[in-house]
Amino acid sequence: MSERLPIEAVLPDLLMALRQAPNAVLVAPPGAGKTTAVAPALLREDWCDGEVLLLSPRRLAARAAAERMAALAEEPVGRTFGYATRLDSKGSAATRVTVVTEGIFVARIQADPELAGIAAVLFDEVHERSLDGDFGLALALDAQAGLRPDLRLVAMSATLDGARFAALMGAEGQPAPVIESEGRSYPLALRYLGRDGAKRIEDEVAAAVRHALATDEGGVLAFLPGVAEIERVAERLDRLPAGTMLHRLHGSLDPAEQRVAIRPSAERKVVLATSIAETSLTLDGIRVVVDAGLARRPRYDRAAGMTRLVTERASQAAATQRAGRAARQGPGVAYRLWEEAATAGLPRFDPPEIVEADLSALLLATAIWGVSDPRALAWLDPPPEAAVAEARARLTLLEALDEDGRPTPHGRAIAAMPMSPRLAHMLVRASERGLAEVAAEVAVLLSERGLGGNDPDLEVRRRRWRTERGPKAEASRKLAVRWARSSDVARAGTPPPKTREDRSAEDVATCIAIAFPDRVARRRDASGELWAAAGGRGFRLDPTSSLASAEWLAVAETQGAASGARILAAAAIDLATIEALFADRIERRRTVTFDPATGGVQALHERRLGSLRLQSGPDANADPAAIAAALLEGVRTHGLELLPWSRAAEALRRRADYAGLALGDADLLDRAEEWLVPLLAGRRRLDAIAPGDLTDALRGLIGWDDLKRLDRLAPADFTSPAGSTHAIDYAAEGGPRVELRPQALFGLAEHPVIGEARVPLVLSLTSPAGRPIQTTRDLPGFWAGSWADVAREMRGRYPRHPWPDDPAAASATLRTKNADARRARSG
Repeated sequence: MSERLPIEAVLPDLLMALRQAPNAVLVAPPGAGKTTAVAPALLREDWCDGEVLLLSPRRLAARAAAERMAALAEEPVGRTFGYATRLDSKGSAATRVTVVTEGIFVARIQADPELAGIAAVLFDEVHERSLDGDFGLALALDAQAGLRPDLRLVAMSATLDGARFAALMGAEGQPAPVIESEGRSYPLALRYLGRDGAKRIEDEVAAAVRHALATDEGGVLAFLPGVAEIERVAERLDRLPAGTMLHRLHGSLDPAEQRVAIRPSAERKVVLATSIAETSLTLDGIRVVVDAGLARRPRYDRAAGMTRLVTERASQAAATQRAGRAARQGPGVAYRLWEEAATAGLPRFDPPEIVEADLSALLLATAIWGVSDPRALAWLDPPPEAAVAEARARLTLLEALDEDGRPTPHGRAIAAMPMSPRLAHMLVRASERGLAEVAAEVAVLLSERGLGGNDPDLEVRRRRWRTERGPKAEASRKLAVRWARSSDVARAGTPPPKTREDRSAEDVATCIAIAFPDRVARRRDASGELWAAAGGRGFRLDPTSSLASAEWLAVAETQGAASGARILAAAAIDLATIEALFADRIERRRTVTFDPATGGVQALHERRLGSLRLQSGPDANADPAAIAAALLEGVRTHGLELLPWSRAAEALRRRADYAGLALGDADLLDRAEEWLVPLLAGRRRLDAIAPGDLTDALRGLIGWDDLKRLDRLAPADFTSPAGSTHAIDYAAEGGPRVELRPQALFGLAEHPVIGEARVPLVLSLTSPAGRPIQTTRDLPGFWAGSWADVAREMRGRYPRHPWPDDPAAASATLRTKNADARRARSG
């Protein structure tokens, strides 16, 4: 006689609702029994003349649910109650309830939209909002509306937003009925331990576990973000009290090891688990939960085109689920490694996977379903438009969709395979090359974590996995065989080529490159740490890896930021293989780039795969127009100072500035095509331009009329009243300056000026011997002021030259007094 479950109190209401309407929503707290009690109850209904599918988000939970229902019915698994996962299944012609993972259901309804022989589909733990779960429900609702109005659908969860699901699953404007179970309530104490930020989380969790073992009764379940943290905590708990057994629980374990952690035991348990233990499972004997408050979730980086694992704070809903594990069979206690006040700051729910995931598989599936835009289906949260567009571009590249978004025969072939489009594409295309077995093994290794260890070299892991023992290793090898066989079917009857001799690493690399052409990478440094990929991303590799000495890698899996993601799985590949695989994608380019250090161009011919340079060499026959364009762009980017300006050209530009003519840097760059481009013809370096040519080019740019204006407003020389000519230094500090003797200025009553703004010309006056005696910007003021003192001093030093008392009234002369007298007499 089995123990009465709380869910049984509301089962009559659920059954009545399903007699009157095809859909219902069931909300039941953890431990109520919904996972194992609802499906058997439906088998007794008159309308239930077929099979019931119970969807579970995880393989472990699917097996456990089937085994529990079979045990309650006192039957072996596979008779009335069976299960189907990717690596394992048990069922028979007599099976009426099959527990399947969400991915298995999606594949099944795609293959048979009518779901022939299926009476009901139960979506368990829908609050987790996995992509396959949301998609499976959307397809089931679409099939129900168009093909199977008699199909019953039930959404079940402990923390379900019942109103939203009821609205989604309703009909004719009426929401689906919501049935709620109060569940079994055992006292649960929450104790907040806080966390020391200076300590590792593994040390804190291990300390909390030891405290719980010393002060509380029952088994201990500790939640950690990932396998690495589980192993480090296990190391810290190497000596447990007598009668206490340590178990690990995560998706990489063999099913047998998972079952040991779940099933009843006479010994006290300590179970170190990932979020796999949050829902669906009842771990026998657990009375204490230690929650690290962290979760590791996949996050798709759309810009990088890759999914990476991110460690984040757990949501409030997840924390509630975890704590509830302690009170499923009796009073319990949950230790939380954060402050109580911090709970309110946790996100309320985990974000739906559909808003953050790679939607390639979903888009291909909906296209085959007959819906070009997946947002046309019924979703709780529709897929983001940008994610749909990005997935469409990738599927087009994989030849899965045509330009109109319709599935190609190749797309239908890869959609029929139970793996991501990238891996399915790899399996089909590799099969055409006689590499079906290798590709299938690569696909399994990339899909199932932990097989063959964690070496970044995927060929090393492949060799280890081939010799591994245990149910999981054996099941995965059988899966690889099935996938290899299915690839021949997927190729639509094309006769498979004879499988060539296995070249191990080379063949593994070929398969990876087919699946991830954008991740073909080249080493960037001597250590092998830095890599550049064809897709434009940068990767990092542990320099101690055996792959670090390779020149090229085919990268399959990475983790971390897109700008420097760490390589987790790859294989060495050679250039010849890359060229053979991507001959149609390799571009031949002739590039001309400017080098500001030399002022010249570098002309190369190169072959590129995406942003990755495969080969390059000097191009002696580079297009002269491209060279001129590169030189011009170099000047635009790095400035006019790179040109070999002569003093005459620089003076011309300064004069133009004073004359109000546009020869500034911005003006010259704007009109560079007019004056500079003709000078670049036939040249590869800027310093090959003759300085005089630059001056002539500027004069040509100014034009005849403005040159006359220039000579009038800002002349190159100053002509004195004495008739002498003196160069004007427009670069002088303080403004345009001219150097001359004061005698040349006698008789000048106004100060000379320059330009439109009538800037005073700086007069640097010298003695007859050329030594400075005075600088002035006000000649009349100088004549009337300090001239008397200057003249008095100069008469003693240079008596042969005129030093009149009134220079403004004197005649300009550069001759001595005697020379002027002789000139007067001769005249």
